[in-house]
Amino acid sequence: MSAVTTARSTLAAVHGDGVRALQHALYRAAKADPGRRFHALADKVYRRDVLQRAWEQVRRNRGAAGIDGTTLSDVEEYGVDRFLDELARDLRNGGFDPLPARRVFIPKPGKVERRPLSIPPVRDRIVQAAVKIVLEPVFEADFLACSFGFRPQRAAHDALQVLLDESFKGNRWVVETDIANCFEAIPHSALMQAVEERVSDRKLLALLRAFLRAGVMEHGSLRRSVTGTPQGGVISPLMCNVYLHRLDRQWDDERHGRLVRFADDLVVMCSSRQQAEAALARLTVLLADLGLEPKPAKTRIVHLTEKGEGFDFLGFHHRLVRARGRTGAKRMLFLARWPSRQAVQRARDRIRELTDRSRLLVPVDVIVRQVNAFVRGWVGYFRYGNSAHMFDKIQTYTRVRLAIFIGHRHKRTRAWGWRVVVYASPDQFGLINLDGAVIAPRPNRPWRSPNTAGEGRR
Repeated sequence: MSAVTTARSTLAAVHGDGVRALQHALYRAAKADPGRRFHALADKVYRRDVLQRAWEQVRRNRGAAGIDGTTLSDVEEYGVDRFLDELARDLRNGGFDPLPARRVFIPKPGKVERRPLSIPPVRDRIVQAAVKIVLEPVFEADFLACSFGFRPQRAAHDALQVLLDESFKGNRWVVETDIANCFEAIPHSALMQAVEERVSDRKLLALLRAFLRAGVMEHGSLRRSVTGTPQGGVISPLMCNVYLHRLDRQWDDERHGRLVRFADDLVVMCSSRQQAEAALARLTVLLADLGLEPKPAKTRIVHLTEKGEGFDFLGFHHRLVRARGRTGAKRMLFLARWPSRQAVQRARDRIRELTDRSRLLVPVDVIVRQVNAFVRGWVGYFRYGNSAHMFDKIQTYTRVRLAIFIGHRHKRTRAWGWRVVVYASPDQFGLINLDGAVIAPRPNRPWRSPNTAGEGRR
């Protein structure tokens, strides 16, 4: 744990944050004894302050109702304190039994296939969040530096910085892959073995098994499987990291290259073709030992060269380019990144959706506010890159779409709408300005500035 994290935890404990103090104590105990198995954790799951924190997290993340039809608003109307007290009693007395999750399918952006999403009931999401609060610090003590996804105090840009640094060192052979159906394919028995390396509390282990066995309700039919920690469950990302930690700890950076894992997406930075081929073979073997396999369509080896091909990772396209400079001056080669084609298309699709003809009755200021909210979030992620050119395109596209929208509202042409937006309005109707939004990363320098130190936290 970093000094900053330790200081925050200590400060929280001083000011009466019992949940944070509990997590800090669990982390320190696990870190001090890597072989320790924790036998008294279930009672901490139904601690009233832990359940309250779990409710706050579930409420913040919103989400739909599960198969019982209970919504977050229903819980608030019933009384949050009353609801949590009853939940604590059921957990204490062994009367809590998870319900099946509601299975829905959501479209994958730009693709015909759809991604399965499991929606547990609100009560189950609260309990899962409480279990995560208790278990996460125990396993965080073991997780390695190569793992970045769904971890506190770690962000996608921390993983991206490693790619930049490794490329600068000369490691420009890239193995890219992701794990096929990872969340659905993790074997329950092997996952529980991984959990039991650190946890011996029978009640908590039984609760985890109950969540895994609960299954999903799809088209009125209950489906149970011996594999999978379904996407949509609050605890699923932690369980995925617990299981894939077995891969992380068997990886040899010196022999097979620098592994960077963000949940089920993996990149290995290698120094030669031979090392890259050995890395891919090693990944395949390790995943097979875990009952998993790389997704063939997303698995390849890329050699980064000037004017050569690049690769996509965590929404960015990465490509080796030469820095701009004076003619004749020596200019540095570096790994640049900007929003991938798919990421840009998703942004365009969302902006088009917000400014669609079907919304002509919505006031223009509301449309602008919604477009700005989306673009601000999108830019907030992609600003840490060499994204100025793509930002110019998105900025122009938002103005074109608003011009078309205003033209339709007044039954005039796009050109008329463009004149109104760009020339007649002194601030272009308040559309967000992306000039100067980019923060270009540099090799071997922290991507966070002092003013953005908290942006990587969840």
